Amino acid sequence: MSRPFSAFRANARDHRAGILVAALSSAFGVALVGGVNVLGAYIGSSRMGGHGSVQVALAIVAGIFFVVAVYVGAIVTTNTFSTVIAGRTRTIALLRLIGSSAGAQRRSVAGEGLVVGLIGATAGGAAAAVLALVAVRVFVLTGILPEALYPVLTFTMIPPAVVVVVTTWLASWVGSRRVLAVTPMQALGAAQERPAAVVRTRGRLAVTLVLLVSGAGLLVLGLLLGLGVFISAGGVLADLTHAGVLVAMLGGILSFTGTVLAAPFFLPAVLRGVGLLFGRGAAGRLAAANAVRNPERSSRTAIGLVIGVTLITMFVVAASTWLQQLRAAAATEPGSYVGAEGVIGGTLAVFTVLVGFSAVIAACGVVNTLSLSVLQRGRELGLLRALGFSAAQVRRMILAESAQLTIASVLTGLVLGTLYGWIGAQSLLGLIPGGGLLAPALPWPFLGAIAAAAAALAVLAAIAPTRRATRISPMEALAVE
Repeated sequence: MSRPFSAFRANARDHRAGILVAALSSAFGVALVGGVNVLGAYIGSSRMGGHGSVQVALAIVAGIFFVVAVYVGAIVTTNTFSTVIAGRTRTIALLRLIGSSAGAQRRSVAGEGLVVGLIGATAGGAAAAVLALVAVRVFVLTGILPEALYPVLTFTMIPPAVVVVVTTWLASWVGSRRVLAVTPMQALGAAQERPAAVVRTRGRLAVTLVLLVSGAGLLVLGLLLGLGVFISAGGVLADLTHAGVLVAMLGGILSFTGTVLAAPFFLPAVLRGVGLLFGRGAAGRLAAANAVRNPERSSRTAIGLVIGVTLITMFVVAASTWLQQLRAAAATEPGSYVGAEGVIGGTLAVFTVLVGFSAVIAACGVVNTLSLSVLQRGRELGLLRALGFSAAQVRRMILAESAQLTIASVLTGLVLGTLYGWIGAQSLLGLIPGGGLLAPALPWPFLGAIAAAAAALAVLAAIAPTRRATRISPMEALAVE
């Protein structure tokens, strides 16, 4: 275990965001477990009828949101390690030149991922456990919760932290796969991104298509189940009618994973179109060319923002569509849904807070990936300065790149989130009396706020690394290894 810790200490600065992502994921999982334990004890002490089934439902909901957070964290960690390795290409090549194997280098990087997971999960889990304990005592003292024995600190808080450690380690292993493509000859040149032809392999395309097609099929099946299309036919599909939302959720996970893998294939085209909005100035043209020239780097930076926008949009659209369904059903069945809108509104508030954790994790990935990619382009920026670009022009170029990535990511996330949210709403409530197939409800003020928040995040993420990169003189930047 000493080797991974030694490698981690040597590259600790690269892993700050990875530790933060692991800490957030672990804290979220531990907090959810603590919340379920406390609510379960409260429901049990109140002697509410059917409290056992309520506790099971709470545990299922908490599990779903924890899985979403871990999924997002795994993607962010994978992209972060890919970016880190892109900046170490020459160092890895030098080690290969003096006899180290690609497998040994990959195991070393994965070992760093294990340490990142251990530190982040332990810190985040411990902090969440302490905060949960303090929160319960405060709630009891203020009368929000009645006096009772609440099992806050339990062994059930350990599994979420363990899951985060394992997924962080696996994500670092996946992210380190590009080590296998580094050759000893690359020690003679600067570290650089892999060309588009290397990124867009047939194997990647095949896996992407399988995930997209299978995920889309399950999404359609979940939608049809939720609408009760198969009830009259009988058989297995009729028995699965009320499981439509679970089938659709599985389809969403598979199809979105396929979308993440497909990013280098379709994002350059979106970026090329967005680049036309930035005029014909030198900074704008270079920004558009850079975004398209390095599809892997661009997709790594953009996908975190796509995840955050998709998650928030999905829940907002789902809740708005649920309300629309209830109103349509209430018009058909007067008096059947009294007070339902209040329940949906409260549920939306809770779900927004829960999914907000996943959006924060995705935001950390955006900031870290953009920062690392800018700082790793020291030679490129130095060459531009040597050719006559001013520091202000370089800053404008990087901000234009960030703006392009933001617009492309927001558009992609809004489309995906609207689709997933609508299918989720239809597969869950399509069978209620008076319900049926409805168009997705689009809450434009919320969607506008999401776009504005994403734009502010991308701009703020670009400011600090851009300043650091442009402080170096052109000759110093060109000398960077």
